Amino acid sequence: MARMPQLLQGKRAFVTGGGRGIGAAVVERLARDGAHVAFTYVSQPDRANTTAAAARKLGVQALALQADSADAAAVVSAVGGAAAEWGGLDIVVCNAGILVMAPVDAYRLEDFDRMVAINLRAVFVATQAAVKHMGTGGRVITIGSCNAERMPFQGGSVYAMTKAALVGLVKGLARDLGPRGITVNNIEPGPIDTDMNPASGAFADNLRALMALPRYGAAQEVAGLVSYLAGPEAGFITGASLLIDGGFTA
Repeated sequence: MARMPQLLQGKRAFVTGGGRGIGAAVVERLARDGAHVAFTYVSQPDRANTTAAAARKLGVQALALQADSADAAAVVSAVGGAAAEWGGLDIVVCNAGILVMAPVDAYRLEDFDRMVAINLRAVFVATQAAVKHMGTGGRVITIGSCNAERMPFQGGSVYAMTKAALVGLVKGLARDLGPRGITVNNIEPGPIDTDMNPASGAFADNLRALMALPRYGAAQEVAGLVSYLAGPEAGFITGASLLIDGGFTA
């Protein structure tokens, strides 16, 4: 059987929150498509090292870098380390995110601040740091949420706010970076089977009832869309927010 062409052969990618879930699937897919991949993780170094080892088995270089996305200096340092290792970057995927749900009258301000720091500020920080090392053809991809478009249950207002803000940020960044030949796009997953939101979890049946396709998505399906946006066929897509949600917002 002929081997599929590696459309990202030799590209240099940086992924935040790549140690597990969607992030780990993105790391593996980019590696399978030929890119060298550096990624951040906060905890569980054994799991992060396993992800890096799996990428290396695909014939690319991989770096697991411990950095909390709430710490702007740590994010900048990790981006700089990856760029120094490879002499630049071609792709940045801002995937790190958290979810804290609570009714508005019980929401803790410290949880609000951490959600904004990780889900929104870290995206800007990582992008700002990465584009200093990018040339024409660079790709910035953010992982948002379908909850930017629809929040059908109580307690998710702050999460929805952070993901909706990404839509505007991406449009603005696309304008800023378009003259440099760098595209910026946002992916909005629906319910995806991960540690954060397992297909067997307490909310799973309720979420499936809201979808056109009554199943959870796989992290690998999101990773496939990331790879497409990172590749040569997506060079005319920028400023877009693309749903991959099984019809959650249909």
